[in-house]
Amino acid sequence: PPAMSRRVVRQSKFRHVFGQPVKADQMYEDIRVSKVTCDSSFCAVNPKFVAIIVESGGGGAFIVLPLAKTGRVDKNHPLVTGHTAPVLDIDWCPHNDNVIASASEDTTVMVWQIPDYVPVRNITEPVVTLEGHSKRVSIISWHPTARNVLLSAGCDNLVILWNVGTGEMLLALDNMHTDLIYNVGWNRNGSLLVTTCKDKKVRVIDPRKQQIIAEKTKPHDGTRPIRAIFVADGKIFTTGFSRMSERQLGLWDLNNFEEPIALQEMDTSNGVLLPFYDADSSIVYLCGKGDSSIRYFEITDEAPYVHYLNTYSSKEPQRGMGFMPKRGLDVSKCEIARFFKLHERKCEPIVMTVPRKSDLFQDDLYPDTPGPEPALEADEWLSGKDAEPILISLRDGYVPIKNRELKVVKKNILDSKPPPGPRRSHSSCNSDCFSPALEEVLEEIRALKEMVQAQEKRICDLENKLCQFTNGTD
Repeated sequence: PPAMSRRVVRQSKFRHVFGQPVKADQMYEDIRVSKVTCDSSFCAVNPKFVAIIVESGGGGAFIVLPLAKTGRVDKNHPLVTGHTAPVLDIDWCPHNDNVIASASEDTTVMVWQIPDYVPVRNITEPVVTLEGHSKRVSIISWHPTARNVLLSAGCDNLVILWNVGTGEMLLALDNMHTDLIYNVGWNRNGSLLVTTCKDKKVRVIDPRKQQIIAEKTKPHDGTRPIRAIFVADGKIFTTGFSRMSERQLGLWDLNNFEEPIALQEMDTSNGVLLPFYDADSSIVYLCGKGDSSIRYFEITDEAPYVHYLNTYSSKEPQRGMGFMPKRGLDVSKCEIARFFKLHERKCEPIVMTVPRKSDLFQDDLYPDTPGPEPALEADEWLSGKDAEPILISLRDGYVPIKNRELKVVKKNILDSKPPPGPRRSHSSCNSDCFSPALEEVLEEIRALKEMVQAQEKRICDLENKLCQFTNGTD
């Protein structure tokens, strides 16, 4: 009947979003992407750098490339190598584009300061090493609004929150997960966490009260891993598998966790779907590990709530995926997302664009978006304060800030530890004769350290000056 043919198509400015890979010379070639079997994304990007977990003989490493350094990567390009076992996850600090955290099979989390220039040698010294897990650490995630707050989750079923600025453990969430944690996500202001676990539960946790405030058993009936993220208005978006091993997506309301708002089947592939969410456009992008496509959906308040937009397809499967924060996009080209797709030996940026005829700034596509300034200090957050992200306008594009140093002020451990008992050492009887000589050696070490630091600073300043002259050319 004619009435059928007049069915109204849903209005949305994102209906025609399309994905396109960059030209061959804009890719990053000759990178030995890690082969570790782990459902992490293996890639982290920000407006300055792309970081990728790589193969490394003994220990664990990742490579950091300035965004503009496309093309073939020199085989001697320095790596970040401090872990003694493979790196499993990396995450850039949202409030400092030169600071990245890495989690490893060696049970530690390390935080690194990356210089704006390409260093000559491997970076081997982290700014701080965070030790508290007893098994490998497969998940890390920075707090979205509080400075220096970092979350880590390990195979010891433990979630730890750290203050990177002091190197201290702020909170340990134990006895909450009975099995392996699959993923952890913050809500927009960092007041709540959502976690998925091998025990088939999705939990919403208030980390400061150390309470589970909502949980859902088996949001997806299948046995394979589930993923969950917060989307707008505190709703939760999940990916998982049906009993028939079909991949599913679900949308849930915390106030009524029993019934899904939406539950959709997709296909029968077995790769875990990694969801990436853009709050500004309410689009969720699903990238399956081992898939060669990216599917994307718009989440709205109208049924069916999760609206399929399109699929970006290619021939090559993806080993991992990086997702650029909004402030790193090219607004003059109406770019609304940029992915960094990992192949076996290269990283290929994929640009998602809304087709527009005008060259003017499209303010409906770019509402103000979280900028690089934290809204809270770590201790304010810990004491119970919440704050929304501090937003910036992208009207004139975003210019990355110069390298800001991450300062770690360790509290003096001796202040809080009880004095040690009597030492049973051979030298305790005649230690008096050693002390002047020992003092002298310590003084010399102190002086040498200061000299090294001064030289480091001088080298750094000179390299930065050199950068200005060469202006990024080789």
